[in-house]
Amino acid sequence: MGLTSTTVLVVAVTLAVASFAATVGLWPRLARRSAAAVTGRVGLLLATQLALFASVGLAANNAFLFYGSWADLFGRQQDLGVVTDHAAGASGTRHMTRIGTRHPDVPGGRDPRVGGRIDQVVVSGRTSGIDSPAYVYLPPEYFRSAYAVRTFPAVVVLTGYPGTAENLLTGLRYPRTAHERVAAGRARPMILVMLRPTVAPPRDTECVDVPGGPQTETFFAKDLPEAVSGAYRVGRKARNWGIIGNSTGGYCALKTGLHHPDRYAASAGLSAYYRAAEDPTTGDLFHGDQALRDRADLMWTLENRPPSGGSFLVTTSRQGEGNRRSTMRFIDKVKAPAKVSSIVLDSGGHNFTTWRREIPPALEWLSARLSGN
Repeated sequence: MGLTSTTVLVVAVTLAVASFAATVGLWPRLARRSAAAVTGRVGLLLATQLALFASVGLAANNAFLFYGSWADLFGRQQDLGVVTDHAAGASGTRHMTRIGTRHPDVPGGRDPRVGGRIDQVVVSGRTSGIDSPAYVYLPPEYFRSAYAVRTFPAVVVLTGYPGTAENLLTGLRYPRTAHERVAAGRARPMILVMLRPTVAPPRDTECVDVPGGPQTETFFAKDLPEAVSGAYRVGRKARNWGIIGNSTGGYCALKTGLHHPDRYAASAGLSAYYRAAEDPTTGDLFHGDQALRDRADLMWTLENRPPSGGSFLVTTSRQGEGNRRSTMRFIDKVKAPAKVSSIVLDSGGHNFTTWRREIPPALEWLSARLSGN
């Protein structure tokens, strides 16, 4: 049973209720001062507290998806093995291997022409040397004869840290939301490339090229678009590509778009921050190089190296989020020819509930700024 399954939550709640009932029912029998009675009382209280704690924790995790699986909860590495089939006609390309498919959670999802398809892939970075698992959502139009020779815009979708790509499918519901926006006539069909920014787990590289370490920025700015364009009907120009993420993924999206407007025409950061974190999870990112540290500071970049183009979307809340002031500063510093837009909620937080309110308009915003040709 998965960590986020309803069955696990029901079992935990049932155990909590049963432990409470047992405590109430057996307490009179355990009121004596014997060692056995004292041990029984301690055991009942401990079992009730643990079951209650587990129930509350599971309910909160199901609502906000802090952890997507048992392996994620206990910090076990979840990297996928790279399976490369060199036979003629093998699925994928030299830099991308499809290792499975799944149906989107939409009506008629079992028919790709109705619900689209989600490919489970491994991207092998030609320049960075990084291999990373990802999910690729293909909209239903991709499989329809009327679009057989059409190329589609693509959007890279990033989780926060540590995060799992699975959260983008189940917790934040990107494929379903994209499907609904297109059906409502609010957005054009887009391919979504969904993965976490932690491409060298468990290290948080903050999407920078670490001296002597993981070349994460190169992976997202060069390798990933090249691999996707080589495997699917996606153009190679900046107007064909967007990038979006939440929290650490939001910082990475804005950073990548700011430094590479020739690759990404539109970048969206949900509850983003604007300077690379440096803490035990990141290790030494810059090796004493102040120029690299400055480059990873988006405010410094805007002040000293005005962007040559691109569109940026940032989000915050008037109450409940700590990034409002820095977000307003970012907006003020973006100058032409770059453009900036924002979503400012009355109240929100650094959580899935808030991001689910922002994703539909963010996808519409991206759709309006990208093209397939």
